[in-house]
Amino acid sequence: MASVGILERLDAGEVVIGDGGFVFALEKRGYVKAGPWTPEAAAEHPEAVRQLHREFLRAGDDKLENRGNKVTFTGAQINEAACDLAREVANEGDAMVAGGVCQTPSYLSCKSETEVKGILKKQLDVFIKKNVDFLIAEYFEHVEEAVWAVEVLKETGKPVAASMCIGPDGDMHGVSPGECAVRLVKAGAQIVGVNCHFDPMTCVKTVKMMKEGVEKAGLKAHYMVQPLAYHTPDCNCQGFIDLPEFPFGLEPRILSRWDMHKYAREAFNAGIRFIGGCCGFEPYHIRAVAEELGPERGFLPAASEKHGNWGAGLEMHTKPWVRARARRDYWENLKPASGRPQCPSMSAPDGWGVTKGHTDLMQQKEATSQDQLKQLFDRSKSH
Repeated sequence: MASVGILERLDAGEVVIGDGGFVFALEKRGYVKAGPWTPEAAAEHPEAVRQLHREFLRAGDDKLENRGNKVTFTGAQINEAACDLAREVANEGDAMVAGGVCQTPSYLSCKSETEVKGILKKQLDVFIKKNVDFLIAEYFEHVEEAVWAVEVLKETGKPVAASMCIGPDGDMHGVSPGECAVRLVKAGAQIVGVNCHFDPMTCVKTVKMMKEGVEKAGLKAHYMVQPLAYHTPDCNCQGFIDLPEFPFGLEPRILSRWDMHKYAREAFNAGIRFIGGCCGFEPYHIRAVAEELGPERGFLPAASEKHGNWGAGLEMHTKPWVRARARRDYWENLKPASGRPQCPSMSAPDGWGVTKGHTDLMQQKEATSQDQLKQLFDRSKSH
C-alpha cells in the first residue's frame, strides 16, 4: 500500500492530484471500443495501460455483457490486471491505487437493490485481494444507486469516496447536489464530489453546492472533483453525452493547459483537495493542475522538467514573435480560435429525456438489432 493513506493525506490538508481519463485516452490510441467503454485493455494490452499510468504519474461487471459486447476476459480478470498495473506504476512514485465501481445497466433496467448490490459486490474480492488503498463509487447519475454502492464499499473497511456525474441541476431524478452529498455522507462516504459529464468550472460549482449541503446538515467530509477536459456550457442535466459531438467530435472543445491552471486554482479555493480529471484529460492537463498547485504542494511533477513555466521555454525559439509569447499574461488572456469558420460555438443537446426505467435503457445481452437501430435513427431525425 501507499506509505500514507488517502484520508491521512486529506486530513493533513494535502492536495491529492488524481489521474485523467483512461478509457477516452485509450480509445484514441486504439485500445478501447467506444460504446461499451469497457476496460479489457488492462488484460489485453497491459503495456498500453502501463504507459498511460506512467504518463499520468509523471504528470502529477454486468456492463461487459450488455448489448452484444463480448470480451475474452472476465470482470475479475480485468480488475486484477488493472490493479497489478496500477500498483506497479504507483510504486514508482508516492502514488495511491483506488478500486472503483460505477453505475450498472441493471439499475437502469429497474433491477432490485439486492440484485444491483450483488453485481457491485462481485467486484470487491479482487480489490481486497490486491489491497487497494481506497475505493471509489464513481460515475453515478442517480443518488439512490450511488448510496447502494457506498453501502457495499463500506463493508470492506477501506476508505470510501463517492463521485456522481451530475451538474448543478442534480441527479437524473432532480435530487439537488447538496442533498445527494448529504445522503452519500450518511451512507458512509468520507470523500464526496463529482466526475465526468461536465466541464471543470461546472463541476467545481456543483461540488461547492455539495459542500454547502453537507455543512448545512452539520456533517463533515472531504471533497473531490474529476471533470471533463471539454468545454460544455451548452449541456443540459445529462451532460456531454447529449451533445451531438459525443463521442467522436469533441476535440474542438478541449481545454488548453492554461484553462487547467484556472480550474485547479478555482477548485483549491473552493476547498476541494482531491483534484483530478476524467474523460478528455491527458497527462499534460494533469501536469498543468500540478504546476498551478506547486506552491501549495511544495514541489513540481517530474514532467515539468520538460515544460517551462507559463511558456518560458519559448525564450529559446528562433522566431522573435514566438519568443514574445514567453510570458504568463499572454497565455492567461489568450482566446484561442477553433479554425473552423463554418462551425457554431454552441450545440443543441439531444435531450431525449431518457432515464431509469425507460425501454431504451433496458439491459439485453443480445446485440442491438437492425430494427432497434432503425427506430433510433428515425427518432433522432425527429429531434
